Amino acid sequence: MTGERPMSEKSSVLIVDDEPAIREGMKRIFTQQGFSVETSPSGYDALERIQKSEFHIVLTDLKMPGMNGLEVLRSIRILQPDVPVIIITGYSTVPSAVEAIKSGAADYIAKPFTPDQITQKVREVLSRRLTSPETRQLWDELQLRRGFDRFIGDSREMQRVYSRIVQVAPTDSTVLIRGETGTGKELVARSIHKHSLRQGGPFVAVDCTSLVEQLLESELFGHVKGSFTGAVQTKTGLFKVADRGTLFLDEVANISLTTQAKLLRVLQEKMITPIGSTNAQLVDIRLIAATNRNLQDMIEQETFREDLYFRLNVIPIELPPLRERQGDIPLLIQSFVNKYAGEMGKTIRELAPEAMELLEGYNYPGNVRELENLIERAVVLCTGETINKENLELAERTDAGSKKLPVPINLAQLNEAKRLIRDTKIEAMERAFVLSALERNKGNISRAALETGMLRPNFQALMKKLGISGKAMERDQP
Repeated sequence: MTGERPMSEKSSVLIVDDEPAIREGMKRIFTQQGFSVETSPSGYDALERIQKSEFHIVLTDLKMPGMNGLEVLRSIRILQPDVPVIIITGYSTVPSAVEAIKSGAADYIAKPFTPDQITQKVREVLSRRLTSPETRQLWDELQLRRGFDRFIGDSREMQRVYSRIVQVAPTDSTVLIRGETGTGKELVARSIHKHSLRQGGPFVAVDCTSLVEQLLESELFGHVKGSFTGAVQTKTGLFKVADRGTLFLDEVANISLTTQAKLLRVLQEKMITPIGSTNAQLVDIRLIAATNRNLQDMIEQETFREDLYFRLNVIPIELPPLRERQGDIPLLIQSFVNKYAGEMGKTIRELAPEAMELLEGYNYPGNVRELENLIERAVVLCTGETINKENLELAERTDAGSKKLPVPINLAQLNEAKRLIRDTKIEAMERAFVLSALERNKGNISRAALETGMLRPNFQALMKKLGISGKAMERDQP
């Protein structure tokens, strides 16, 4: 080892292994060599760290429960494509080595190994670590664009989104899109599908807020004829409809814990079982989910499953709110003016300075969707070639003497209000569903549960949740 160049003190390494002894042993080796070292006990934990920090190199065990080393490798190739990954395994076989290299591993080493062997391997990999020419070319192209697909904007925040779409699209990795209402989550999902190997297959979007639990499960997994009241014919579920394509679950945070468990099972087994059937069906889909809520907070509140979160959050994409991409507002305005003026046969050449100032100072709780609606209204109301401040009809929202437009209700309050309205609607639908079933079955809870395809304890739990008393039905048989 004499004469070899010492490792850089600034280099950082992430060690991923489910065996504590291996993690600690390797940490000691690389700490002594001057590395900044972090360790992860699982693939899921490693991906959380990679999303928050940058590493010069990653060493991961091949055989790990939950997410194995190859899955970690493929995810890193998307999250940080320039970071080399060395696969470590005690199961040294030619096929696994070949698969690791084909998946993008920088190198491969078998246990047991000596400290000199592993440090030499890392030296070799770091010495040839270069930024991918393809990645540099992609970034240069993105910097020259004022948008991507149907997106508009050249802000740094949106450039990150474009880059992530291009990186993740060719893979089959599950994607979780996070962003406020109106930021374009479905547009991102459609763009990923468009640039994927599944582009020739279907793109199926599901709004998880629009259906009560029983109907959502029927929509997702399908049902057989006669499996519950109203099931007059067999229905193919959307998982099956999306076979060989992409399934987009919008507002996935709104599904119940029961449906979450079933969704997790589908993701793990790649199989679905329609309601009322015992025959499982194989499905081949790429899943993209989206939410405007904080799933980690929901996990702490025990309203969202942590294991499902890890399955969904393999590749996260954060969509910035419009208030954080101020430089894109003029581009968006011009695009929307052109669009709606063209549709309406109007000639609109500009916005008056005070109108532009008003729009640039607004906080946009409804994000891009709200801006588009404002411009459509202004084009409709505009009678000349210039959109004036009055055409925006925003004056009543300003404070006297203020150039900035305050948000009439903060975003947390707005989302909470929407949630309450949605929950109230869902509860009303559930109440009608239960009362109707009881009425048809003359108050007999067992028969009502059977007719709706629910277990009696679950049906009773739903009654209790809705405050529907069963005291008048005590003659019902258990």
